[in-house]
Amino acid sequence: MTDLSPAPEAAPVAATDARGRTAELHAIREQARRGPSERATEAQHAKGKLTARERIALLLDEGTFREVEPLRRHRATGFGLEAKRPHTDGVVTGWGTVHGRTVFVYAHDFRIFGGALGEAHATKIHKIMDMAIAAGAPLVSLNDGAGARIQEGVSALAGYGGIFQRNTRASGVIPQISVMLGPCAGGAAYSPALTDFVFMVRDTSQMFITGPDVVKAVTGEDITQNGLGGADVHAGTSGVSHFAYDDEETCLEEVRYLLSLLPQNNRENPPTVVTEDPADRRGDSLLDLVPADGNRPYDMRKVIEELVDDGEFLEVHERWAENIICALTRMDGQVVGIVANQPQSLAGVLDIHSSEKAARFVQMCDAFNIPIVTLLDVPGFLPGVDQEHGGIIRHGAKLLYAYCNATVPRVSVVLRKAYGGAYIVMDSQSIGADLTYAWPTNEIAVMGAEGAAGVIFRRQIAEADDPEAMRAHMVKEYKTELMHPYYAAERGLVDDVIDPAETREVLIRSLAMLRTKHADLPSRKHGNPPQ
Repeated sequence: MTDLSPAPEAAPVAATDARGRTAELHAIREQARRGPSERATEAQHAKGKLTARERIALLLDEGTFREVEPLRRHRATGFGLEAKRPHTDGVVTGWGTVHGRTVFVYAHDFRIFGGALGEAHATKIHKIMDMAIAAGAPLVSLNDGAGARIQEGVSALAGYGGIFQRNTRASGVIPQISVMLGPCAGGAAYSPALTDFVFMVRDTSQMFITGPDVVKAVTGEDITQNGLGGADVHAGTSGVSHFAYDDEETCLEEVRYLLSLLPQNNRENPPTVVTEDPADRRGDSLLDLVPADGNRPYDMRKVIEELVDDGEFLEVHERWAENIICALTRMDGQVVGIVANQPQSLAGVLDIHSSEKAARFVQMCDAFNIPIVTLLDVPGFLPGVDQEHGGIIRHGAKLLYAYCNATVPRVSVVLRKAYGGAYIVMDSQSIGADLTYAWPTNEIAVMGAEGAAGVIFRRQIAEADDPEAMRAHMVKEYKTELMHPYYAAERGLVDDVIDPAETREVLIRSLAMLRTKHADLPSRKHGNPPQ
């Protein structure tokens, strides 16, 4: 096996004057900047991966990176470590700007100790995390490391504990983004799991607690690293990753885009931009996009495109729990979070995964002062033994808790179906939505007419000469009495029934009015949300 570890360094020759000392400094800094060797850099590139500094250059605005502790070296001894003391100790830390706003960053350098975390390495990360919290600016971690540095023993494990503690302290205070660009195994995987967003790159990044060898030894299952914890697995099956991309360049560009939609911290509002998309633009195509027949599917993404500025939005967890859509976008230049049922997948029902996905997104929006728009077309919760035994009650309660606890502006629109408990959970007026609207195609009810008629008129249907004709009659009667579009409006359960073509304007005007909303929560240490 080729040894890519750095060679022992000769002590610098002491200079005798300021110019000599300065030249010596530049030489040492240049050596630290280049890394261990050209061979190590070539090996990194051969894997389809960039170096730590190349990644930072793609993430930050050109020429803005200011490194912290580039000359740090470990002090560990034993197992040959005393002969290998490269500068940076395998992690590059510092700050710069993204779209002109300050962002802190740390990037593992896989060329040095495989990016493994030792005491000095961890101390550098702790310091940059503390700086980000103190400055009130986002923190981006570029992860490409082999876990704890085994040669340093428990000191390395304690370093992870310090990272986890700071992740938790920063949660809801500054945006935290983890970018997975290589392996992340064992306890190291918990830091990304504690952050707000996780990005992964296909084929080159993996996350798992126990690797394929351990899995095979314990369970007998034979699986590859990507099959166990690759980008597609975590983006589509586990939900650990919010975004997955084919290459590092695209991935880091999307991180920059996400940062443009987030505030610096929880005391600020997201950045506003000037848009040429008129606030009063009509969406006449919406009248054709959404079928009046509640049993016909359609793509909710098309609806969102019609409502938001220039049809652009960033979907979070696009491939996981596809029966609900969570997206960050702008309306009239203001950042908005959208939660919407997706009738194209499982008819838009709520289930365990979609409840978790939406709850997490609502909490993130509330933490960072992002107003929430909810678009409802939900037939209820998904029935089934697996759902009940899997805890749909407590998982659905997570979404309910998140909405009830949110103090940001909240506006909901019922496009079509809104049945049962799912209607209540999806930010209904009764749980605190500031404004609720409905389209004339709305059906707000305890359940669908067919099911309701079968319960209420079961005896009449059973005793009728023509049960099917009686069922149809009773279904029609139930719809006429309790499911007409204005039933909820007549009782003040929605604020207005609106023309679908005017939805964009109505939402923008409503959000503008709510921009100065202030809400106080009860004095408490913290809530105890369902788990």
